[in-house]
Amino acid sequence: MTRPIIGIIGNRALLNDQYPVHAGGTMNSDAVASVCGCMPLLIPADPTYVSVPELMRTCDGFLFTGGRANVHPEEYGEEATQAHGAFDRARDAITLPLIRACVEAGQPILGICRGFQEVNVAMGGSLYPEIRDLPGRMNHRMPPDGTLEEKFERRHVVTFSEGGVFHHLMGAAQVMTNTLHGQGIKVQGPRIVVDGHADDGTPEAIYIEKAPGFTLAVQWHPEWDAANDPVSRPLFAAFGRAAKAWAEGRQVTPAQVA
Repeated sequence: MTRPIIGIIGNRALLNDQYPVHAGGTMNSDAVASVCGCMPLLIPADPTYVSVPELMRTCDGFLFTGGRANVHPEEYGEEATQAHGAFDRARDAITLPLIRACVEAGQPILGICRGFQEVNVAMGGSLYPEIRDLPGRMNHRMPPDGTLEEKFERRHVVTFSEGGVFHHLMGAAQVMTNTLHGQGIKVQGPRIVVDGHADDGTPEAIYIEKAPGFTLAVQWHPEWDAANDPVSRPLFAAFGRAAKAWAEGRQVTPAQVA
């Protein structure tokens, strides 16, 4: 039986500090294959190679991954500063219009970290360049030292809106998550619903109001140990069911696949 195809947005990287590649973390592919039950397909996020219509015809859903490069602030009407870090304008040129097109078509999307921020920007929102510099905010960045397990360790609580989409999906009003991001939502887009926050007020879980399909995004990294983590598994499982429905010609919302 043919599995639904999840397009995984790739990132630019250098192999051996010399050879340019489009790369994707294997834990993203693991989550798509083992938990979603779908076929992972790595997408070179560059309009030189792919177009939004081609991608939407090829894939049944899209995973907007994390990445070192940040969304360029020109995309939300601000000037770039040193605090904004590195950029990937080619990825911006694919992901932002792809998100908008998927939202309107009802095609499933799941945003993670940078992908979470891309969803907000695509829908008209803006970002803070550095969350840890804001009064009362914790440092959400990846710990600089330690093993991979220690870097992805659950470090803070996310509280969901009572009776909201994520509460229903997770079966819990509060969950523990990892945290590995520097930027975060400043102004939410007009249709963005913030459905979960960290204890310091940082938005951590969003969906798009009145979207006809599956449009969830989270600021943490659920791809880590997705098959076993009690927070990650229901998120990817629901995403997989939404992609299967799309492959069968149906649109479903998160509530319908929870």
